[in-house]
Amino acid sequence: MRTALVIGTGLIGTSAALALVQRGVTVHLADHDPQQARTAAALGAGTDEAPDGPVDLALVAAPPALVAGVLADAMRRGVARGYLDVASVKGGPRRELEALGLDLSAYLGTHPMSGREKSGPLAATGDLFEGRPWVLTPTRDTDTEVLNLALELVSHCRAVPVVMDADAHDRAVALVSHMPHLVSSMVAARLEHAEEAAVRLCGQGIRDVTRIAASDPRMWIDILSANPGPVADLLSDVAADLDETVRALRALQSADETERHKGTAGIEDMLRRGNAGQVRVPGKHGSAPRVYETVVVLIDDQPGQLARIFADAGRAGVNIEDVRIEHATGQQAGLVQLSVEPKAAAVLKEALRERGWALRQ
Repeated sequence: MRTALVIGTGLIGTSAALALVQRGVTVHLADHDPQQARTAAALGAGTDEAPDGPVDLALVAAPPALVAGVLADAMRRGVARGYLDVASVKGGPRRELEALGLDLSAYLGTHPMSGREKSGPLAATGDLFEGRPWVLTPTRDTDTEVLNLALELVSHCRAVPVVMDADAHDRAVALVSHMPHLVSSMVAARLEHAEEAAVRLCGQGIRDVTRIAASDPRMWIDILSANPGPVADLLSDVAADLDETVRALRALQSADETERHKGTAGIEDMLRRGNAGQVRVPGKHGSAPRVYETVVVLIDDQPGQLARIFADAGRAGVNIEDVRIEHATGQQAGLVQLSVEPKAAAVLKEALRERGWALRQ
């Protein structure tokens, strides 16, 4: 691939363009908002000037509801040898293109499983997709050259290709992305009118659960409108679990010992099912989840503190597998939770204490 046209310069389109430019691909940028394309170009994602002729690859990064129309226009104009989109749903756009009577041999629907709470070109980064799954949904009609272009794009973005059926993909993202986003928003909505004294007690748990609720509602309306059925089915199942959990909690209030026992059993069943589901979430680099030991370090809210901790860990020969920060309420301090291999935990603790760090149990 030597040339590409990215149509849609939001977070995903601009991030893909940045990655392609870094790999030496000449990238042209287009957007219904010319200013947004100029912003992406100013960030180094390519040029907002139109290509002189057909490019190797056209990448459409428009909202799901608009994808088919943008693709159809580009294909009719013959702007590229191959056409991809990165919409978060795959079945609907393909069926719309089929209904328009287009030759889909040059088209392949894709979906990079990566994103951020922020949107727009200013939130873009060339390493957004690194190590993340990138779903490809080829059919028997897909031209081999187009599939190779898609694989080259994924490689340039340092993502991991995953081949799926389009409708199976839509059911999967409903489970792992769309439904969890709505649940996160429902939990966060409980905080909107909560008393300030209660909100001040927020800790890392509520931050984890509500983090994705900060995303742009307009973007999510587009996504959910394109995949409403599978999401509604899953939420119906969640609603049934909620009803059972509410009944179990009410039973715990009963004066009857038998009812309390039923309530305890119901809550325990839900928590254990949660345990069983959580351990299936892939671990680092998509591998099987691993158990790490956590070393907790108290830090001041000053520049360079994290860099010092990582440097000290490196001198001790310890690799930090994951890191989380919990800020102390009303104080310029926080707790850094360092996840390491169990055998390395004692070494790290000793090294950090020697260098003056305060550790918490």
